[in-house]
Parts: sequence; structure tokens; C-alpha cells
Amino acid sequence: MQGKLITVFGGGGFLGRYVAQALLGQGARLRIACRNANSANHIKPLGNLGQVQLLEADIRKPASVKRAVMDADAVVNLVGSFADMDAVQNIGAGIVAQAAADAGAGALVHISAIGADAQSDAQYGQSKAGGEAAVRAAFPSAVILRPSIVFGREDQFINRFAGLIRMLPVVPIIGAATKFQPVFTGDVARAVAAALVHQDGRVLELGGPEIFSMMELNRWIAKAIGRDPLFIEVPDIAAKMLAKGTGWMPGAPITADQFKMLGRDNVVTGTDGLAAYGIVPTPLDVIAADWLHIYRKHGRFGSSPKA
Repeated sequence: MQGKLITVFGGGGFLGRYVAQALLGQGARLRIACRNANSANHIKPLGNLGQVQLLEADIRKPASVKRAVMDADAVVNLVGSFADMDAVQNIGAGIVAQAAADAGAGALVHISAIGADAQSDAQYGQSKAGGEAAVRAAFPSAVILRPSIVFGREDQFINRFAGLIRMLPVVPIIGAATKFQPVFTGDVARAVAAALVHQDGRVLELGGPEIFSMMELNRWIAKAIGRDPLFIEVPDIAAKMLAKGTGWMPGAPITADQFKMLGRDNVVTGTDGLAAYGIVPTPLDVIAADWLHIYRKHGRFGSSPKA
């Protein structure tokens, strides 16, 4: 990676911060491409002078994508969305892959998700599968990575449930039996860096060392932050009605598509990407202890959870 120019689409987001750190640590030069360049200002201090450049680009707009990949040695696409899914995760993924091929980039890594399936009931899974097919058609040697739920200090998954558990004495759990295999964002970033070097056209799934059901995960979070709410499993029929009736509203607890996604486990069933790259997966408690104290009574000055 030393001295190579790598365009990272979506590099200003949660995962982008860690991918940038991994690539900058190997001496790469980064072009962070996102819809609002100011949202990636926090990436610049991670590199040396001139090692990071910011560029505005929208993967739904071919001209902006073409400009972003010009002269790039490699391209990484981290962009995902729960809104406008087909345009972003399917069509947009194909636009990025075609632009990377046309620009003569030597490597492409595309972030998809466990659950990508053209036959999925959820539009999210369908759009992810469509994006994978588009990437494969335009850039056959590209590596496609499918992570499970990605966790880390800035995530919107563990933090969301920790916030609810802190506030509510009774916590309703939707999809209580659905299984997840949370993977640390730093491990995903290391896999991205490895995949840029090993361009073999593989599809690899990324999961952590532990599997939790949704109920187990919430109980784990509650214990980690020293809370003891009453957890109530929401029946599927009630959850479906909630998703259908309120899922269209901004900030809804669950959308209809998210409810469909909870109908399938989110665990590694294919080729384990972390093992393929020799990456030892990081347990949730090793990282979560670094930030979950903010949800405890009295914050970091409160008592630590019992073993």
C-alpha cells in the first residue's frame, strides 16, 4: 500500500474512520469520497501532510464517481443505506465498480452484508445482492466482504440498545430469537486492507468470535452497563403490525423492511473472511468496556459490572 492512491467511497462514516486508519498505517494515500466532504474532516488528522484528500461524490451520479476514481490505484466502496436502497446499494455499487474498471484501478473491495440474497424477503437483502452482481460483472477480481453487525465506539447498533436500556425500566425486544455475530469495526478494516492486496474475486463473510440472539445481546449490554430492566419479547404479529403502521415515520422503532430482515439469522455460514486473512476476531467485551461506561449510573465513576 505504500504510496498508493486509494479512493474510499463513504470514508467519512463509522467504518470509514477505521478503514482510513488501517490504510494510512500502511503508507497509502487516501481520497475520501462522500456526499458532504466536511463530514470527513476528522479523517485528515489521521494522516501526514498531504496524505488525505477530501472530495465530494455521490455514487448515484456517474460523473462524480468517475472524477473520484481518476488515477486511483485501488477503490473501496463502504456506502450502504436503509433509504433509497436500490439506487445506492445496487445501481450505485455497479457505477463504482464500472468506474474503477474504466479508470484502470488495480483493486476493488466492496462492502456488502450477510443476508445479501436476490430471493430475500427484505429489499435490503435484495439490493445488496444486486450490488454484488453488478460489482462482479464490472470488476471480476473484486473482493466482496459481507460483515455481520459491525460494532465499535461510534456504532448505531450497540449504542442504540444501550441507550434504550439506560432509559427504560421495561425494554421490548423484537426478533428476540434472531442470531447475530457482531464483528469489531477494526477487524473489518483490517480485512479491507488485506483484500486490497489479495484480489482473487472471493466473497467472504465477516463475523466475531461470539454469536448472540437478540435477547441475549440485550441482556449482555444490560449487564455491561449495570442495568437490570425487564425484557419482554414482542410477538411477531405485534412487531409486524408496528412495523407496518409506523415504519414509514422518521425515527420509527422498526421499519417493515427491518422486520423482514429479522426473519433470518445474521451469522457466518460461508467462507470466514477473518480466518482467511489470519485476523483473530475481537470479542465484544474487549472493546465495549472502552465506551459503554457512559451508559452506567454515574458514568465512568460508577461501579464496574460484576464478572
